Amino acid sequence: MLRWIRQQLGFDPPHQSDTRTVYVANRFPQHGHYVPQRFADNRIISSKYTIWNFVPKNLFEQFRRIANFYFLIIFLVQLMIDTPTSPVTSGLPLFFVITVTAIKQGYEDWLRHKADNEVNGAPVFVVRSGSLVQTRSKNIRVGDIVRVAKDETFPADLALLSSDRADGTCHITTASLDGETNLKTHFSVAETAVCQLVSQLEALQAVVECQQPEADLYRFVGRITVTQQGEEIVRPLGPESLLLRGARLKNTKEIFGVAIYTGMESKMALNYKCKSQKRSAVEKSMNTFLLIYLGILLFEAVLSTILKYAWQAEDKWDEPFYNQKTEQERNSSPILKFISDFLAFLVLYNFIIPISLYVTVEMQKFLGSFFIGWDLDLYHEESDQKAQVNTSDLNEELGQVEYVFTDKTGTLTENEMHFRECSINGVKYREVNGKLVPEGMTDDSPDGSTPQLIGEELLFLKAVSLCHTVQISYDQPDCLVGGGDPFSHANGFSSNNMEYYASSPDEKALVEATKRIGVAFTRSSGDTLELKTFGKSEKFKLLHLLEFDADRRRMSVILQTPSGGKVLFTKGAESAILPFSTSGEIEKTRLHVDEFALKGLRTLVVACRHFSPEEYIDVDKHLNAARTALQQREEKLQEAFSYIERDLQLLGATGVEDKLQDKVQETIEALRLAGIKVWVLTGDKHETAVSVSLSCGHFHRTMNILELLQQRSDNECAEQLRRLARRIKEDHVIQHGLVVDGASLSLALREHEKLFMEVCKNCSAVLCCRMAPLQKAKVVRLFKTSPEKPITLAIGDGANDVSMIQEAHVGIGIMGKEGRQAVRNSDYAIARFKFLAKLLLVHGHFYYIRIATLVQYFFYKNVCFITPQFLYQFFCLFSQQTLYDSVYLTLYNICFTSLPILVYSLFEQLIHPHVLQSKPGLYRDISKNSMLSFRTFLYWTLLGFCHAFIFFFGSYILMGEDTTLMGNGQMFGNWTFGTLVFTVMVITVTLKLALETHFWTWMNHFVTWGSIAFYFIFSLFYGGIIWPFLHTQDMYFVFVQLLSSGSAWFAIIIIIITCLFPDMVKKVFYRHLQPTSTQKSQSLSTPQTQALSCVESLCCYQNGQSGCSRLGGLLEQIAGRCQTSGNRSWSDTENFYSNDRSILTLSPIEATHC
Repeated sequence: MLRWIRQQLGFDPPHQSDTRTVYVANRFPQHGHYVPQRFADNRIISSKYTIWNFVPKNLFEQFRRIANFYFLIIFLVQLMIDTPTSPVTSGLPLFFVITVTAIKQGYEDWLRHKADNEVNGAPVFVVRSGSLVQTRSKNIRVGDIVRVAKDETFPADLALLSSDRADGTCHITTASLDGETNLKTHFSVAETAVCQLVSQLEALQAVVECQQPEADLYRFVGRITVTQQGEEIVRPLGPESLLLRGARLKNTKEIFGVAIYTGMESKMALNYKCKSQKRSAVEKSMNTFLLIYLGILLFEAVLSTILKYAWQAEDKWDEPFYNQKTEQERNSSPILKFISDFLAFLVLYNFIIPISLYVTVEMQKFLGSFFIGWDLDLYHEESDQKAQVNTSDLNEELGQVEYVFTDKTGTLTENEMHFRECSINGVKYREVNGKLVPEGMTDDSPDGSTPQLIGEELLFLKAVSLCHTVQISYDQPDCLVGGGDPFSHANGFSSNNMEYYASSPDEKALVEATKRIGVAFTRSSGDTLELKTFGKSEKFKLLHLLEFDADRRRMSVILQTPSGGKVLFTKGAESAILPFSTSGEIEKTRLHVDEFALKGLRTLVVACRHFSPEEYIDVDKHLNAARTALQQREEKLQEAFSYIERDLQLLGATGVEDKLQDKVQETIEALRLAGIKVWVLTGDKHETAVSVSLSCGHFHRTMNILELLQQRSDNECAEQLRRLARRIKEDHVIQHGLVVDGASLSLALREHEKLFMEVCKNCSAVLCCRMAPLQKAKVVRLFKTSPEKPITLAIGDGANDVSMIQEAHVGIGIMGKEGRQAVRNSDYAIARFKFLAKLLLVHGHFYYIRIATLVQYFFYKNVCFITPQFLYQFFCLFSQQTLYDSVYLTLYNICFTSLPILVYSLFEQLIHPHVLQSKPGLYRDISKNSMLSFRTFLYWTLLGFCHAFIFFFGSYILMGEDTTLMGNGQMFGNWTFGTLVFTVMVITVTLKLALETHFWTWMNHFVTWGSIAFYFIFSLFYGGIIWPFLHTQDMYFVFVQLLSSGSAWFAIIIIIITCLFPDMVKKVFYRHLQPTSTQKSQSLSTPQTQALSCVESLCCYQNGQSGCSRLGGLLEQIAGRCQTSGNRSWSDTENFYSNDRSILTLSPIEATHC
């Protein structure tokens, strides 16, 4: 029970041992001295809270905020000493703020729990008590034998015991872990591979000893001890025996594995960063401003206390006849009295710190986040997925991004390869309806006929069909029963009964293409490869496989042909094949390869070499000698490969397209124009990554591509970095792109971080390949913590991107084909990369300007609120008399001035969304937190002080010393004076916000004029009735008396005009003489100048027809049918996103529709 409680609170003790011992099927030793090791359960946890720690943890996080902690102190002070105002004035707003924030954060965490429960509740099969039992994923324990079927993901890190294959092998893909989609083969030990039945597994006696969990995906050290007939057999276990959680079983009917690492101890979970509370730049600015205001507050409180005692130095003011001191007051300590007075002034002025700022910001973020989900432009029809918000705290950060770090596979690409063109013997061909057609010719042959390819063309197709590591899965073996010929189609092949799995998507695309053309790779059994060439079966014997490596950049196979001849087929990059070719159309092929590359195709060159019997004997001898060498085996193999792969006959080249996601190139270009630098971080090979970067526009063809690859030492890495830095300085005009691999990056970050940063910052685009998940996070952290502290955004779709997503200021998950780990751990999730442009350039822009104005306005209106209270003390002998009634003090921020700014912060649009998308450069205007700069903050603060002085002294001059403003000669009292100041203040700060509003909806009108009307109605009721539950009612009939004076009305109008007229003049002056690019662009948004009577920002229009979102529909019901005047439309010829269906963008509509 105690351990369970500790687990719930997150205090589970760490492992005590360096190794773990796992008893297969939990067959523990029978002797009584054995104490089982304790392991984590199999639950995945991405949430922050549990039901036990929500209240204390949430309260701790909330009271870390300066304003919340400050108001807590003020509330406690009001409880402890006699203060001018009631504790309710601080306690009620504080309770309201804390409650609303807790509800919001609790709801968001509940969504995370819900997503976790889906994963943890997934059905799995485990072997228990001699049978196969279905249970939930979270119930898997270390030592359980788990059965996984084809195309299922592994629910824990499993050591492979057996598969449906006799040799105990299986094939998996780890796309969701490291981004690689190639098929990987994993092996079981021979002693367990024979256990293919549940009864055999139940009888298995085995123990696995291995290292404790670590994050490295590619490292696993262990051994398995199998007891057979009393004899213990020990076999080593390595990474090839471990099936990682999140990987997917392919090409294998089923496997059995024993759970080694479970839940948060699995390698996938260990590659997640610890979830930390992300705080936006706006919130950090708010905290800075709050500290400044706290300083102003302390200064005013200290000054008031000192002036009080200076005033009371005279006897007539210290103890006037109408206010005699008690004996206790005369004998009290002067120091305690000074402190008491200081705290009383602190309470009196405490409203200069706006506690309701936080709750308004929370509500704005929470409600505003719904717009992302409702935006039809962010909805992907094919997959029926809309954008989702997991954390609304970072909405405004979307408008401040300076660096985007993106994954490649599944994020920029669809991860689908398609054969497009090839060059054979100097002639270009393209595929048309399953036939190779030479360039410039059309497919005129009758349908169903098979082109007769001869000579070089046939040899080329055979080379492509045989030089690979493709494996075949037979999905429907039963189709062969009954005499059906699976190769009865036009091209001699039926795709119904087999599926290719390849070590790279390129190989799969090429083999599938030759299959369509008529040369089908049909079987791979041991060292026998079978082709079906236009219906004719041919068998080749695989003699040697010369594996691909990064240095050679090619792979080869040596085969024995059906006629008994020996031939070498090789394929690779043009730089690795053409220099070693001695025959064939070399120059023509080189030109064709360059043409393919310019089209963004991934290119491979194919060649062959025929061996005489004597040559083959020599080749075989070289290879066997190298492969059996005990010393310097790798070097000898390289020498042997170089000896064999020469004197090649060039056959041709292939061009394969890696299908990019829609509008990736336009999106990257838009981000560039917005001043955002894009980095691509991928686990893929160097050549693949560069090819995709070129095709998606990340690298331009005119860029000078710099490389930091295969560095083996610190000195070598430093020297290369210095060379790159010199090249960048010498070439001022040329744009540079940088390619870095994971190993070189580790060296660069270890000793030469500054030099590496300098090179990177001078490059327009950077590509990092062969990256481990935690390396991606390190790169993001490197920029996050650099002196400039730029705002970073990470976007990816797989579990290998989770660390990067959690490390960045803003993390975005792509709802791709690699599971939902990235989506569950992200702040925002979108279906496609192209949606990133709309998310940043429009939503980010709007969120930032809204919240920046909200923060500045809050400080302004609170300075206006409390400064007259401070000035009033000079006229009341610093007696701590309040200028406003307690009810007004409490409701000023909660009721009278809260709704206009909330509605403004939800709907404001400085510029029309379509203009923001077509002019990405406008994003630069709000970068680097420009709207919350100290200069802007100073302007709003000084404006607040100026207006407060006008409120107070304007009212004071009106009332004068002995001026009567009533018809009956009656004088106004101090409560009437305070109410006059308060009335002017409420109207002025509301109208000031109206001046700042550019996009008016009926809701803006309703809350702006409604707030002023509500103040008047409330004051009439509050002061016009004697309320029995109030102890004192100082405001009885005060407001009615004030409004009955014509002079008071005149004063209200004059003071408001005096405050706002200079501001209006300034706005007009600056707009016409020094307009910003944003203001210039507003002229493009002419429809905004029309009077609108519909909440247009909440309605979605497409092709002239309307469709209201959920909130829009609700507002329709409240307000009746919405109408608008004019025909609002945008040209479809805009250069970016012509079909705009945004909730924030309007197309032509009719007056009868909303």
